[in-house]
Amino acid sequence: MTLVVTPPDDLDVALLDAVRDWLPGRRWFPAKGTQAELALVGGLALADDVRVLLVRAKAGSIDAVLQVPLVLAPATGEHDGGHAGATTSPTDVVGHVGGRAVVDGAAHPAFVAAWLAAADGPGAPVDPSTARAVSGEQSNTSVILRAAPDAPAPAAILKVLRAVAAGENPDVDVPRHLVDVGSADVPPPLAWLQARWPGPSGEQVEGYLGAMSAFVPQAQDGFELACDVARRGEPFDDLARELGAVVAGVHADLVRAFGTDAATAPQDGPEQVAAAVANRFAWAVSAVPQLTRFAPGVEAVVAQVRALDVAPPRQRVHGDLHLGQVLRSGSRWFVTDFEGEPLAPLAARTRPDLALRDVAGMLRSLDYAAAVAGLTGDAAQSWTDAARAALLDGYAGAAVAQPVDVDADGRAVLLRALELDKTLYEAVYESRNRPTWLPIPLAGLERLAG
Repeated sequence: MTLVVTPPDDLDVALLDAVRDWLPGRRWFPAKGTQAELALVGGLALADDVRVLLVRAKAGSIDAVLQVPLVLAPATGEHDGGHAGATTSPTDVVGHVGGRAVVDGAAHPAFVAAWLAAADGPGAPVDPSTARAVSGEQSNTSVILRAAPDAPAPAAILKVLRAVAAGENPDVDVPRHLVDVGSADVPPPLAWLQARWPGPSGEQVEGYLGAMSAFVPQAQDGFELACDVARRGEPFDDLARELGAVVAGVHADLVRAFGTDAATAPQDGPEQVAAAVANRFAWAVSAVPQLTRFAPGVEAVVAQVRALDVAPPRQRVHGDLHLGQVLRSGSRWFVTDFEGEPLAPLAARTRPDLALRDVAGMLRSLDYAAAVAGLTGDAAQSWTDAARAALLDGYAGAAVAQPVDVDADGRAVLLRALELDKTLYEAVYESRNRPTWLPIPLAGLERLAG
């Protein structure tokens, strides 16, 4: 069932005014630090006290449609929304309208119950009153759900998309295809919600608002696990080697599910990779002028890529793979979050790419884990070098098809270029959002292009 977003009414206008000052402080708000223009696209009434706003945020080159689920509760602070145990504390309230408290609804039982009632898919026996938002920095909002308040383990995890886009959603469609070809390395999707709303030119567009997938029991976030291992001074090698093999398996399953880009044109070979790195460097230097000193090293990498005769065929990839996108449960790794870069255009997130780009993202994540764990100097170098080598060994040694049209040396050149591209992006991101973390990508640039 596709829901239809209606034109904004007086309540929608009042709700946007109530949350206007709250929105820019959210982790998922795309235009932090700017005076963004906010405009209502429309609203959805999922229940009497549950309203979903679609808000267009514009600032410079940023133009994103944001999903803002809200619950209206009595101003006294108590509101069960028909679900026992659901209460509203003062910290949940983000504004007031007409004597009622406006609550961020993403993890509120009333919103979850209304979402489940409207969603498509096989579903799962979950209890909305058990909804609990996952903490930490995220581009979306993930909500853990149990089958009952006393259930021994969560049953599902609901991802409420914050930046919504017209068209397919890789985070729903890719796992469905992978499960269809027999992949056991991804949590299967259980439910999804689609809507239709006015596009930028007034035309009607359709897209996903969220998806629910099976919960991986007793799982630990891959990044947190790597940081814990590093803090204890223990090697991550065995875990990294297993992870590399799983990533290779998922890449092989993606080929089975989606095929490869057999029509790859010459301009999609090494020259395209080289040009992309050169363009990324020019963009990064314009934002962080101190990166200019890496120009000779970047030019050398670009020249090495241009000297290659061929690159592997493009295929469907994860698109935003790092340690925070994998889970460790028992003795197994699971790959999650196939949405890609949330604010990138859908066409860019679904376009075939080099599988090595995912590997580069994992390698960069190992550097971050060592830094966040507090490793420095030789200790950091030794830990990351060993983990990187193990991950690459696991990826190359997996019993799945590997590209045969590019030799090991050529793959190493491409991997270095893709890791350099990712590191340049990180340098700009950290300079804008977390300046104290800028030394992490700078250290990576010293290694890759110093």
